[in-house]
Amino acid sequence: MKPLHLIILTFMFPFLSHAQSLNTSRIDEIIENQLRDAKRTYTDLHQNPELSLMEFETAKKMAAKLKELGFEVTTGVGGNGVVGVFKNGSGKTILLRTDMDALPIEEKTSLAFASKMITTDFDGKKAPAMHACGHDLHMTTWLGTLKTLTELKNYWKGTIVAIAQPAEEVSGGSNAMIADGLFTRFPKPDYALAYHVSAELPAGTIGYYPGAIFAGVNSIDIHVFGRGGHGAMPHTTIDPVVLASRIVLDIQTIVSREINPVHPAVVTVGSIHGGTKHNIIPDQLDMQLTVRFFSDETYQKILDGLQRIAKGLAISAGLEEEKWPLVQASNQFTPPVVNNAALVMKATQSMKDLLGENNVIQVEPLTVGEDFGKYGRTEEQIPIALFWLGGVSTEKHQDHLKNGTSLPGLHNATFFPDFEPTFKTGVSAMASTMIQLFNEK
Repeated sequence: MKPLHLIILTFMFPFLSHAQSLNTSRIDEIIENQLRDAKRTYTDLHQNPELSLMEFETAKKMAAKLKELGFEVTTGVGGNGVVGVFKNGSGKTILLRTDMDALPIEEKTSLAFASKMITTDFDGKKAPAMHACGHDLHMTTWLGTLKTLTELKNYWKGTIVAIAQPAEEVSGGSNAMIADGLFTRFPKPDYALAYHVSAELPAGTIGYYPGAIFAGVNSIDIHVFGRGGHGAMPHTTIDPVVLASRIVLDIQTIVSREINPVHPAVVTVGSIHGGTKHNIIPDQLDMQLTVRFFSDETYQKILDGLQRIAKGLAISAGLEEEKWPLVQASNQFTPPVVNNAALVMKATQSMKDLLGENNVIQVEPLTVGEDFGKYGRTEEQIPIALFWLGGVSTEKHQDHLKNGTSLPGLHNATFFPDFEPTFKTGVSAMASTMIQLFNEK
């Protein structure tokens, strides 16, 4: 075996393919040595999930693990956020992020270590908890990558800023950490990287997209007013139920007729609440919507359309101005996750060299939301890249392709990733990519 000083040459001189294979072997060896501990960590996190804004014990565990690896650790950043800094000479600064929170879902997997937690949410209500979005795997892979990088610290120079973020599922954690000085109290990153486990890609693969990979998301409330009365005499009323029904139908034209067809958008009415009895026309009712978009311009078109259509229908129904519908956008706005194309392409080349061309797949954007995008929208304009980490077992994926069997999706009570191959792939690909980025000129 050649000396390890040759390992780094593969990132500076890609034509040294033999040195590159040695580097892969060394990383694989480090991962294999930590696999047992990693599985214990994953099992513990899976069995002890904590809901958004309530990640107290999880944050303690992440902080303790970072300290064991030699990081300078700060806790309580933006609530339960944890920041670890590992300085290893002069060079680039790379932020590596994981999220920590679980979902209020009762687990229905066949796992021996399935969560049986009944916990308390931020509002003080009892709820089941489950890592149905893979954040337990995110944390374990994050820790594995950091351990690998610290063991290979002689082969790269720079600074790692490792963050364990709370409250991703309610889209508040990233904003809170940024507001609490993430980019002023700690070294400013040159790049920010993250994974999200995929419930569709097979374990052993990575998915990427050089642009907006996830949609922006916001919740919209529309309060619809009318003039209540007896259901037997509707002519004496202005029925908000009918008005809301017209709004539901007419706002569909925002996407179909007002937004450029090549700019994806979604407007969905998730609930309508109002009224008390069969024969009473109520004075008002409430509508709850979710909207999805890939640009700020599209989002503004959606908001303008909702305001204009709701107002116009109220006027046509004969309502005075003080009873026009009230359209309110949530303050939990989540922007699109817009991957920096140049960063993505550099990272994916490293991943392809490691995993093979067929295992690093360009995917289509999805209209799900993820608040990692906020790290790229600050005044610092940090290039970000989020990658899908394939998590479906090879057997299940092949059965899905051959027989059409369904695969449990994210946020499903039966979802769980195939831990070992997913962890190994995630750690090796991210560690190799970060070493390359640290050593680029």
